[in-house]
This record gives sequence, structure tokens and C-alpha cells, in this order.
Amino acid sequence: MAHALRRCICGPVVACGSATNHLLFAGHGLRYRNRKLEVILTTTIDKLGKAGETVKVAPGHFRNHLMPKMLAVPDIPKFAFLIREQRKLYKREEEEPVKEVPKEKEDTSQESKMKEYEMAAKRLNNAQLSLRRHIKVDSELREPVTKKELVAEVARQLCVNIHPDNIHLPSPLSSLGEYEVVLRLPREIPRPEGLLQWTLNVKVRRK
Repeated sequence: MAHALRRCICGPVVACGSATNHLLFAGHGLRYRNRKLEVILTTTIDKLGKAGETVKVAPGHFRNHLMPKMLAVPDIPKFAFLIREQRKLYKREEEEPVKEVPKEKEDTSQESKMKEYEMAAKRLNNAQLSLRRHIKVDSELREPVTKKELVAEVARQLCVNIHPDNIHLPSPLSSLGEYEVVLRLPREIPRPEGLLQWTLNVKVRRK
């Protein structure tokens, strides 16, 4: 009887008919490789899943890699709600990606605009703006010609829109005669060979 009892105690524990206890044998090197955690991905990860999906991963992988980098969160109601709301916010951006203008088209558009500016500058430089004014005494004008009036007349007579800052006029034109008004145009506009600066010829006549 005692011999049989010793065999029962010294023999394998499993043979005694009791189930294996996970906690009692945790320190004996037993590992449960099939145990997985369900987590929600916060971003798309290659070979694992897309953002917002619930996937199963090893506890160590989640604890050491996914959780510290906020690549995934535990699959519990609180986090699931936050992920759904976040996906709603970014859904429109994902469905409507920003379209980038190809560099070639951008360069072509810039070159086209520069040609238009060059043509307008040449038109101003070669044309003569004609104005008529009443005079007071001799050739003195009753109302001097200002920058604002020159801009308006350039648009009306030459069909070119310019800004008052494009005109260098230290003081209004106050008498009859011909004037060569200096134009301040962007340096990027190429000037014809031999031309030092863009100018606008203005002739003020008696009305």
C-alpha cells in the first residue's frame, strides 16, 4: 500500500487525474503560445491590417512595439469609439486626396505668364498716352495729372492693367508737353537689348 502511494506521489502529476493549473506552473517555464490579444490598429501596418481594424497579436508584440508607438490600442469600447470618430474626421481626406500640379505644367504656366507680362511691358514702352487738359495761364494745367489718372488712362487706351506703384512719378504733371514716365516693373521681365528701363510716353495737350 505504501509502495503504491509512493508511486502515485512520485509519478507524473497529470496521471493523477487533476487538470493543469496555469498559475501553479507559471514558474516552471510553461508558455502558452496560442494566447493572443485583440487590439485596434490606429494606423495601417503592412502584413497586419488597416487602420481601424481589430486584429490579434502576441501580448509581447503589443506591449513592446505597438503600444509604445501608439500603433494600436486595446479592443475595449472606449478606444473603439475614439477610433471610429477619428476615422470619420479623416475619411473625407482619404476619399479626396490632394491633387498636386505636375511640375512641367506649373513651369509652362509660369513661362506663359512671363510672356504676357513681357508683351504688356513692350506695349507700354512703345505706345504714347495722350491726355487733354484745360489750362490756367500759358501752359499750366488747371488740374494736374496724377498717378491714379495715368493708371486709368493706360487701362482705357492701351488695355493694360497696372498698379500705381508701377509708375515712378515724384510729382503730378502740371503743364502741357511730352513726358517720359519711368515704369517700375518686375526685374524678371526681360528687357530688349539696349533698353535700360521701361518707360511710358505721355503727351498732355490743350483741351
